[in-house]
Amino acid sequence: MFKRVKNKVVRYLLIAVYSLIVLVCAVQLNFLWLFGYSPTKKDIVLPTLHISSELYTADSVLIGRYFEEDRDPVGYDSISENILNALIATEDVRFYKHKGVDFIGLFSSVISTLRGDKRGGSTITQQLAKNLYRTRYNQSQGLLGRIPGARLGVTKFKEWMTAYKLESRYEKNEIIAMYLNTVSFSNNAYGIKSASLRYFNKQPNRLSAVEAAVLIGMLKGTTLYNPIRNPDKSKERRNVVLRQMQKEGYISEEQYISFSKEPLALNVNNPERGGTNDSYLRAAVEKWLEKWSQEHDIDIYTAGLKIYTTIDSRMQQLAEETVSKQMEGLQKRLDNAWRNEEPWRDKSGAVIPGFLEDKARRLPVFISLMKQYNDDEEKVFQRMREPKKMTIFTWEGDKEVEMSTMDSLKHYVSMLNTGVMAMDPYNGKIKVWVGGINHRYYKFDHVNQAKRQAGSTFKPFVYLTALEHGMEPCDKYEDKPVRLDFVNKQGEKEVWEPKNADWSFSYRNMSLRWAMARSLNTITAQITKDVGWDKIVETAHRCGIVSHLESVPSVGLGSNDVSVFEMVNAYATFMNAGKRVEPVLVSEIYDSEGHRIASFKTKEKQVVDPENAWLMTYMLRGTIEEPQGTSQALWEWDLFGDENQIGGKTGTSSDYVDGWYMGVTKDLVAGVWVGCDEQSIRFKNSQTGEGSKTALPIYATFMEELYKRPELGVTKGKFPDPKVEIKKKYNCPSPRIRIEIPSDSTAVELDTENENPESLLTLPLPEVEEQERTETDEIER
Repeated sequence: MFKRVKNKVVRYLLIAVYSLIVLVCAVQLNFLWLFGYSPTKKDIVLPTLHISSELYTADSVLIGRYFEEDRDPVGYDSISENILNALIATEDVRFYKHKGVDFIGLFSSVISTLRGDKRGGSTITQQLAKNLYRTRYNQSQGLLGRIPGARLGVTKFKEWMTAYKLESRYEKNEIIAMYLNTVSFSNNAYGIKSASLRYFNKQPNRLSAVEAAVLIGMLKGTTLYNPIRNPDKSKERRNVVLRQMQKEGYISEEQYISFSKEPLALNVNNPERGGTNDSYLRAAVEKWLEKWSQEHDIDIYTAGLKIYTTIDSRMQQLAEETVSKQMEGLQKRLDNAWRNEEPWRDKSGAVIPGFLEDKARRLPVFISLMKQYNDDEEKVFQRMREPKKMTIFTWEGDKEVEMSTMDSLKHYVSMLNTGVMAMDPYNGKIKVWVGGINHRYYKFDHVNQAKRQAGSTFKPFVYLTALEHGMEPCDKYEDKPVRLDFVNKQGEKEVWEPKNADWSFSYRNMSLRWAMARSLNTITAQITKDVGWDKIVETAHRCGIVSHLESVPSVGLGSNDVSVFEMVNAYATFMNAGKRVEPVLVSEIYDSEGHRIASFKTKEKQVVDPENAWLMTYMLRGTIEEPQGTSQALWEWDLFGDENQIGGKTGTSSDYVDGWYMGVTKDLVAGVWVGCDEQSIRFKNSQTGEGSKTALPIYATFMEELYKRPELGVTKGKFPDPKVEIKKKYNCPSPRIRIEIPSDSTAVELDTENENPESLLTLPLPEVEEQERTETDEIER
């Protein structure tokens, strides 16, 4: 074909052009798998960036990000001119003159390299092609990529082709912005915005020439010229960039001299420095969206989403501050209780032998040392008992100490933890989520992951079952010894004889409201016998408990393990006129273009008759209003006035392992759990360890602070009026007792553990006494 062309020059030119066309087609089509993948037209039009997703509260406060690469792209107009000038002066001075590949610049770089001045020949567009399409990764290499020399040649050729495609599709300003959004700046900062915030805590449109020179200087070697790790090298490289800016006329000689003498002046912004509970929220939302992400094939770590939670940042902050203050005091109380004694005890109170060593055997460092010392445990433990410098978490802040691995293990297992959740009972929106004391040291979420014995906070489900069986709040039971004969799952006969917390019986007839307020085990057990423990399990599940509940006589005393999340959801059913709502943690999700792609609202189902639901809220108020009610400690806080009504229930599991408080108001339902992750570590007595002494103060302090901020939507006031006619008799005032010692008892002898008292010596306030004088038919002293 080419022989017909007589002119040799034209013939060779045609052969060259034809060969180039064949080569381009072969590379583009990956002929015989020789060349590897090349970007398609669609890839050029819609380049893929891994963009971090952002997590916001309901009031638009950024609380975290999800990312594989911490990247937040910005437009050309949002980038400082200093950044653009520094980049062009250093990386591609002919950027606005070439069409993607600068052969003049390439020839110049070859000459400079031969002279000893090593200089790259890639244009900004070529580097963008490399960053966007990963042309130098294995997936872009074909069979020829296995040959060292051929690999480089094919890669460069594909980068040239891709650069021309990019130049034909995008304007220069778009290309340079895309490039700055794709490059890595080390320290997990991808793109100019992340880098600006990371190193100077500034938006990229506010960077000075000196700051811009630092960041652009890093592009030559992000590790070598990292301003945090190698400040001297970074400054040296920065001045090279400044000199290039001066040569190209972007800054004057005087400015260069002045700028080159300035310090780096970093303002390092660690993205993980936020509140300790932000991470609990991030983890909770990630788990929350797991199913949604799979169903919609969306990766929240790369999709650049804006995720809005239902959390109120101001309420969350109040809760976190309350937890920090109260838990510090509780930790001191626990430490003082044991002093120099070992706190890990069995049910008899004896020290558990080998407890700490068993915990140590699960640590990665133990496994590593066992390999190092050929499975010689004695030497391993000897090494682990040697003091060394380390940083530990304390309530006074991270502290540098000299401590052995075994001592640090003892320190961490002896720390109290907590879970706090608050929710709007009417729409299911979760307002507060405090998963623990410090996510860095304790990853386990104590709102939804942890499940612990509920103690007396479970008793309301017994009383609701009683109401559903036709009983009324004014029906009476006698506080007397109880004996329940039953057959266990193994078919064996057993006897259960629950005791009250103080191991005494008043033999007084008490209304259901008064009995629940005093949290008497004997009356709770009698009701359980009358309604059936299977029915109580069914009631709890219907209200919102999803955990498996062992159907045993002691179920009503909280012998099963449940989460704070479940308990808040179930108590919300009482406040919402018997309608169970599904809690909502995420409200809306927007894509990277700002389009809303998902919204989440609660699902609602009527599960309790509205009359019985309202009567339960009335009975929950009884723990504060009835004589010896277990929530009367709330009077110590500024929670009342303005006719405010609060209902609640304390709970303490066996041996003071778990402390609970569930609180309900007209606007909010909240739950608090306090305890050690290691259940063998607990308080010694009721004065220090019951729920009214551990969990209730956290709830009370939080609500007290919340009431000072009425703009947050939680205000004082009465409970909602019933939406239906209340036909059952409920207004039956209890006799007033002059000296009140409320106790919350859930003593359990079979199928669970004994719960100890929650006692509080108190006298009724004058206004309570006056009300009781007018309502009480008889006074028992």
